[in-house]
Amino acid sequence: MTTPNTITVLGAGYVGLTTAALLAHAGYKVYVVEPNKERLGVIKSGRSFFFEEGLDSVIKLAIEAGNLIPMDSYEESVPKSHVVFSCVGTPDNPDGSSNLAYVFSAAEQAAKLAKPGTIYVQKSTVPVGTGRKIEALFSELGAKLEYVSNPEFLREGTALSDTLFFDRVVVGGDNKAAVNAVMDIYMDLEQYRDHIAHIAGIPTSTRGDKYIATTLNSAELIKVTSNAFLALKISFANSIAKLADKSDADVVEVMNAVGADTRIGPAFLNAGRGYGGGCFPKDVSGLISSALEYGVDLDIMQAAQQVNASMPGYIVDTIQDEAGSLAGKRVAVLGLAFKAGTSDVRKSPGIAIANQLHGLGAHVTAFDPQANDEAAPELHKDIALKNSLEQAIEQADIVIIATEWREILDYPASSYAKFMHGQLMFDAVNQYDATDATLAGLTYLGVGHHHKN
Repeated sequence: MTTPNTITVLGAGYVGLTTAALLAHAGYKVYVVEPNKERLGVIKSGRSFFFEEGLDSVIKLAIEAGNLIPMDSYEESVPKSHVVFSCVGTPDNPDGSSNLAYVFSAAEQAAKLAKPGTIYVQKSTVPVGTGRKIEALFSELGAKLEYVSNPEFLREGTALSDTLFFDRVVVGGDNKAAVNAVMDIYMDLEQYRDHIAHIAGIPTSTRGDKYIATTLNSAELIKVTSNAFLALKISFANSIAKLADKSDADVVEVMNAVGADTRIGPAFLNAGRGYGGGCFPKDVSGLISSALEYGVDLDIMQAAQQVNASMPGYIVDTIQDEAGSLAGKRVAVLGLAFKAGTSDVRKSPGIAIANQLHGLGAHVTAFDPQANDEAAPELHKDIALKNSLEQAIEQADIVIIATEWREILDYPASSYAKFMHGQLMFDAVNQYDATDATLAGLTYLGVGHHHKN
């Protein structure tokens, strides 16, 4: 098999643009295909159209070096490439199943253009069994492509670090040479990762660097299972938080002790407003739907879904229990991105909380360091978006911390108390310093985590 040196990346979202920019710094000539003209223009200017720390610097230098070539055409890039990475979107359908229209469209277009022997790499998250359907499509079209599954494990907000300093690379496929060729690409990337991290201004790491070769179906199931398990841990912690509220226990103390068990570990046991974004909700729904196609009922994941969906309402109810009717009260919601480090507002708990508060008659102000513009269409028109934290909390009766931005968590409790009219701080991420809050005269409440003077 020809050693790959030219790569096409289909789709320039979080996964595609990050992958393309990093591989361009590893010595590959990389075409990144983005059909949206506005987004393409932003990328050509050396920037990302979404916020991801360090990514702009990596993109800019790769374009200037001539190794990263943004375009909107499959026709110009695919025939020149040894490897094609599919990173197109897989949104969920109304019934929770995965919408694979973009996946199959990309595969069909690439198959008609790619030269024989091209390795087609599926990075988009797809239900188990999708790869076999795409292989059948290639066969119908007479395309002699080698198909492999290489699921991504990056997280928004740490996309560069997760790709450079990975826990594992999973590659599944029938052709051993194709599997090894894809693994070689990541091994090449390893050689440049400290240099790239310096360019991006992100810390280096010493993570596991495991390379795992699997069957095609196993690779597909690994990705959705990983995300589903993490979502399950979050929902489990939130279920215990509700019990902690009723039993006068502290869920932070409980989960810190539970996480100290090496069989369990502390990650994803922080109770709070629940998960959002474009991965966990979609992947859990997709796994449930995919399992049903095989006659398997994943009751445990359905329960996790239900717990997660309940959290914004639970938080609002808890605030009402403390403050009484919210009608006419000024409430500031701090954080609208679904997590810190990104401008992504998909399935954002903060937005759900803000809209529910407005529905109860509260006068809601909101602020996010990066996601105000993205959040605006998702918020009720009467919710006032502010350009600074101070503007958002001024004269507020209640402040809700909904996203764990350092700008919010590090803001002094005395300043919160100074700008606010009332005294109630609800920490929906359980990460603000409760002691500082109470010393400043604030009433601090969290999710299963209350601090009293």
